[in-house]
Amino acid sequence: MTKAVTMTSSPIKDYEGLCAVLAARQGALSKRLQQVARFFLNHPEEVAISTLVTLANHALVPPATITRFAKELGFAGFAELQAVFRERLVGPRLPYAERVTRLRTGEIGDADLQDSGRVFEGFLQAAVNSLVRIEESLDRAELAAFVNALVECEVVHVAAARGAFSIGAYSVYGLASIGKRAHLVDNLGAMRAEQIGAMGPNDVLLAVTFDDYTPETVEAARLAAERGHTVLAITDNELSPVVGLAKHVLYVTEARLGHFRSQVPALVVCQAIIVSLGRRLGEQAAPAKMKINNQKMKNEK
Repeated sequence: MTKAVTMTSSPIKDYEGLCAVLAARQGALSKRLQQVARFFLNHPEEVAISTLVTLANHALVPPATITRFAKELGFAGFAELQAVFRERLVGPRLPYAERVTRLRTGEIGDADLQDSGRVFEGFLQAAVNSLVRIEESLDRAELAAFVNALVECEVVHVAAARGAFSIGAYSVYGLASIGKRAHLVDNLGAMRAEQIGAMGPNDVLLAVTFDDYTPETVEAARLAAERGHTVLAITDNELSPVVGLAKHVLYVTEARLGHFRSQVPALVVCQAIIVSLGRRLGEQAAPAKMKINNQKMKNEK
């Protein structure tokens, strides 16, 4: 019997290396293993502190699937893979693991769904969980690159649908409120391709999508990239289909409560982008405004 070929010949030493391997080899994963990969990247703290059986229940796969996932990555088993996630929490990240553990003790079950107060507490915990995670994980350099790209562009076209629609709609409102032209790619009349085709040469597309990756948003990003436009993406992990299409990506891992996803962290990220952009645009406009005022003063003399 021949030994199964692993996904990588060189051992994975850290979490960043694991993400890189999964992003590069996602086409080699079966549907079930892709499901495990997405769950692990979306919930790295849970993977670090939870048992194999608990993770299998949360990922909706048999425990054997997680073991097979670990071995296909070149690990001896789940314990060796979990060590990579635990290593990620060493040092300043350890307090985060403790906070996640405390949050998990307040999880609500199906029986509590009759109690609106408990439902509220569950959503509150999910939002706090997500905010704590993103505070430590968001790439500040990519955040700055996002703002720079938006400063330089002419118009921002926002593609966000289904669960991400409210985030996209708010982004259009926020951008417009600071004086940045913005349009929502809403696919009205099934004219998504025409809406993307109307983008100017210096326009950018902001794509917002999370697991389960809305096909309409992914298609909008693909069309924009094919036409040579800059694509900016806000998504959940390196396996998202919009990652390869985007020039800059911000990863926002959003906690779930049942079938509902907390939108709080993504809104916080969008607000940070909009406020930073507004400040930059204001700084650019200040010299021109001063020049106009000076000219008015001269004319009045």
